[in-house]
Amino acid sequence: MKQVLALKYRPKQFRDLVGQDTISSTLSLALDTKRLSHAYLFSGLRGSGKTSTARIMAKSLVCNDGPTSTPCDKCDNCISANENKHLDIIEMDAASNRGIDDIKDLIEHTKYKPTSARYKIFIIDEVHMLTHQAFNALLKTLEEPPEFIKF
Repeated sequence: MKQVLALKYRPKQFRDLVGQDTISSTLSLALDTKRLSHAYLFSGLRGSGKTSTARIMAKSLVCNDGPTSTPCDKCDNCISANENKHLDIIEMDAASNRGIDDIKDLIEHTKYKPTSARYKIFIIDEVHMLTHQAFNALLKTLEEPPEFIKF
């Protein structure tokens, strides 16, 4: 099966991120000391690794050994996260799904506990593309999510 080069060589661990030493060490320290926030905001230029970092963070949170800065890549959670098939890691492209109905659907998912991991993780890519009404609808959930939800 053919795969885009950017996806084929996407980093799988924090140590594999190129040029992101500061954020890698900050997130690794937060994971290792269990000082986790309920939401993380990644910003930067196109191609700087925002989505890759978010996916590594999500895998680090759902790993059976975790939360850990070095996910094992061997447990079922890590394997399904690497294949982008994990049921508790929900990735949404806000550039395509930018309306209030899309956000209401996402908020509905936050009411349910994770199926196999300790956290249910939502990665909202291109969040700046949400409509004003959609972002306002998301704001309350972002401010006070259930303890098993990470954004």
